[in-house]
Amino acid sequence: MKRGWNWSLWFGFLTVIVALFSYQFFVLFPITRDFPWANLLLFAGGGILLAIGLFRAFGRPAVYRGKIFGPILTVLSLLMFGLFAYGLFYIARQMPPSLGAPAVGQAAPDFTLPDQDSKTVALHDVLRLSDTHAVLLIFYRGFW
Repeated sequence: MKRGWNWSLWFGFLTVIVALFSYQFFVLFPITRDFPWANLLLFAGGGILLAIGLFRAFGRPAVYRGKIFGPILTVLSLLMFGLFAYGLFYIARQMPPSLGAPAVGQAAPDFTLPDQDSKTVALHDVLRLSDTHAVLLIFYRGFW
């Protein structure tokens, strides 16, 4: 009797690869950037398919292939998930705290920064030109 391909192993591994690299796409949307639930669902789906494939390969080895590739693909998938979780939940959260930043509603100290054309712009100059004498300042924390 000829053994058939264990497609759930391969589709599970492919789903895990898609879950690992699709964060580049999901980061464009705030709902999936703040918490990567879509990637975690893809990882879970890939893990379920891999588990089904392993049960098929070891439960009915006369019918399905995969006793060698199944564990290899599963270990590689676990390593990819570990890399994703470590990078996103640990490394990305290691930014230093902003202890000296002004609180919401607190008056900002006067400062001078370059604009997009490399001209220096001071806060007091912007306030003087403003009709309302109020300016909304948005600061993005990050490493760039």
